[in-house]
Amino acid sequence: MQLSGFPRLSFAHLPTPLEPMPNLTELLGGPNLLIKRDDCTGLAGGGNKTRKLEFLMADAGQQGADTIITQGATQSNHCRQTAAIAAKLGMDCHLLFEDRTGMQDVDYNLNGNVLLDQLYGASLQKFPADTDMDQAMADLAARLQAEGRRPYTIPGGGSNPVGALGYVNCALEMLHQANSTGLKIDHVVHATGSTGTQAGLVTGFCATNSGVPVLGVGVRAPQEVQEAKVFALAEKTAALVGAPGAVKRDQVVANCEYVGEGYGFPAESTIDAIKLFARAEGILLDPVYTGKGAAGFIELVQAGHFAGQDNIVFLHTGGAQGLAGYREAFGFNSYD
Repeated sequence: MQLSGFPRLSFAHLPTPLEPMPNLTELLGGPNLLIKRDDCTGLAGGGNKTRKLEFLMADAGQQGADTIITQGATQSNHCRQTAAIAAKLGMDCHLLFEDRTGMQDVDYNLNGNVLLDQLYGASLQKFPADTDMDQAMADLAARLQAEGRRPYTIPGGGSNPVGALGYVNCALEMLHQANSTGLKIDHVVHATGSTGTQAGLVTGFCATNSGVPVLGVGVRAPQEVQEAKVFALAEKTAALVGAPGAVKRDQVVANCEYVGEGYGFPAESTIDAIKLFARAEGILLDPVYTGKGAAGFIELVQAGHFAGQDNIVFLHTGGAQGLAGYREAFGFNSYD
């Protein structure tokens, strides 16, 4: 399996570090816990969408695009990174936000990722919850085409087979890092939302017969819905890389018990996980994705879910830039 035949730009800071977390390992009583630092991919402060955008923006360039359209929630990490690379490449960028939480807090609506989107010069529009965002993007693309523009539409989270190539590549990168250091990875855990990251990882690990299982901790959808969406994208991604049928249904696993009230609402376990990672390892997580992923990761380690396995990797997909939109969730309203 080779990825060199696919159009790709090079702007991510790769490979990202694969680091031990000795303090967290000791606090949780083992097994050996490591972290794959995809919060360090470089673009707009880093995050998992950078890997996807290397392939997506190359595809946009090949199609002669001059304008990028994408969508996400108000504090979307994907939108931040898309706005940044569009600015770097001299393209206009239109971000369509779905108001999934209804929060009126000024920090949530204007700080964090939203502030950065505006700094990168993106055009922002907000839509009510449950809007058909794919149709909203299609409508905007049609209007821009009528004006003589050449728009390229990226799905939410960059999650299509082209975007998922970024995480096929990440799986190969992790295997190379492990092989180079004599490390046997027994499990990879990460937050799963729009499905592209998990679909790419599963495809990469399965297509190489690595035997590395992936557990996605869901941030929005029920388990059966999330797993079905990941599997559907993994099948398409495997076919794209020339490995049709490499991913079997039972190799796509999600745990969706840490969603809490819903997407964008941090649960108490989310806040606790963010504080634990910060105070034990000096690592910042976010309240939407990695905080919920880490909450599941922590509880599963404590419950002995990984018994008999020696090395568990938590994939950090970024998002700390959104923390400024959630100050009230932490109750930090004074210096004490």
